[in-house]
Amino acid sequence: MTLPIAYAAKLAECGSKHMALYQALRDAIADGLLPQGERLPSTRKLASVYGLSRGSVSLAYEMLAAEGYVRAGVGQGTFVAGPAEDGKAMRPGKEAGQAEAAELRLTQWGKRIAGARSSGQPRSAAEAPDDGQAGSSGPAAVSFIPQNIGARWFPWAEWRSVVSSCWKSGVRGPEEKTPAAAGSPELRRAIAGRLRRERGIRCEADDIVITGGSMQAIALLAQLLLEEGRTAVAENPGYAGIRRAVLATGARLVTEEADEGGIVPRDWDADVLFVTPARQFPTGAVLAYERRLALLGWASRRGAWIVEDDYDSDFRWGGRPIEPLKALDRERRVVYIGTFSRSMRTEVRIGYAVVPAALREAFIAAKTLYEPYPTGVTEQRALAEWMAQGGYDRHMRRMRRIYGKLEGTLRSELETHLGHCFRVLPSDAGLHLYALWRRDPLQYEQLKRVCRARGVEWKDGADYEAGTAGTRGATSVRPPSALFGFAHMDEERIREGIGRIGQAAAELGFRGEE
Repeated sequence: MTLPIAYAAKLAECGSKHMALYQALRDAIADGLLPQGERLPSTRKLASVYGLSRGSVSLAYEMLAAEGYVRAGVGQGTFVAGPAEDGKAMRPGKEAGQAEAAELRLTQWGKRIAGARSSGQPRSAAEAPDDGQAGSSGPAAVSFIPQNIGARWFPWAEWRSVVSSCWKSGVRGPEEKTPAAAGSPELRRAIAGRLRRERGIRCEADDIVITGGSMQAIALLAQLLLEEGRTAVAENPGYAGIRRAVLATGARLVTEEADEGGIVPRDWDADVLFVTPARQFPTGAVLAYERRLALLGWASRRGAWIVEDDYDSDFRWGGRPIEPLKALDRERRVVYIGTFSRSMRTEVRIGYAVVPAALREAFIAAKTLYEPYPTGVTEQRALAEWMAQGGYDRHMRRMRRIYGKLEGTLRSELETHLGHCFRVLPSDAGLHLYALWRRDPLQYEQLKRVCRARGVEWKDGADYEAGTAGTRGATSVRPPSALFGFAHMDEERIREGIGRIGQAAAELGFRGEE
């Protein structure tokens, strides 16, 4: 027998057979594909179906039982948790005696959150599926939608070994003096040392708070610093998650244009600025030193905070980046945010914030409310150990070599075969290229439609513009733009994809400047 589970896809993601089976079964139960009360196959039968050892199946079942997804009895079998009647699951519905749903009365904050997600706001590039397809239609789809690092490039065996060692060693080290929600003290020390050494940021372990990715830090800061009657500034185009976090607080949002030199400083009447100076998202522009000083001067005059999102400075092939704002911050008005979810895998939800002392206690208290004890603490310790062993640095050196070559191939292919359609902006870092459309906007829409039918697509830059939500209205003053991600691809796939786009452009008559 087979089960309605995505075992193969999970195995491709994590590389561990028992984890893949556990995750596939867990998702199927959560989605209702395996109903309450249903009996699961024996370990022998399931091992035979999926080519696993009985030990792997048993371990997956034990993990599901520990989390309450299944119940098991000696000699009775394993069942999906929940009530059963006559051997069949009780399905929801009025015929089963289900009561009418209670009226939903959300708070203003809840309504804003629900409205932001249901309004068609685009997901971040980091949240895109990591299967190389990302929604493309047509045969042998090729997707340039940014998807972080590819599964093939990550050293799974080495990482699993470090994590396993940390699990076996158990808790160690003295009790930390700061609240547990601040995260692993070993990892905080390792991050502080790395930031001092590589980014010029003067900080200690006590300044670091570990978060569940960078978005958690952004959301917490928005809740702490913004409310109705206050104002925040964000870049346009920019990361949609920042806009959602601001609007959910009830604060006013001002979107400031970013040109090829990054955000343009103004004397905003605002309380908080969210900015990506090391590599503007999504254009890739590096904020000039003079503009950095202007932003710090504005914060000083206004008594405002700056949230610096340094989302992918690790991926740089053009030399040492310009100093982050945090390295220039003398008045401690900058909160610096980073993440390992891009340099490792999206599933590794480890980010961090360098929080000034004036804000630190409130930030930790807010994180404690959502997460009294940090999740993934073993993975945090494992990352600290991996960094101490030099494994993380080896991984990053390898990634820079690989991605530098892939970026060069993609840039060359775009400029050679599509230079009459797209102008690729300069960049010496990151996991995608940003390109501006050179021709009529209607022709851009034509090319997108034809390419999608041929099984190739990219990320539309309009998805990151405030107010467009993936569409380009007649009043838009921005030319169409595109993001071409390459981290999940290889050179052959890049050439094939650009070749398809070039062929489509030629068939549409886009052969040169008109």
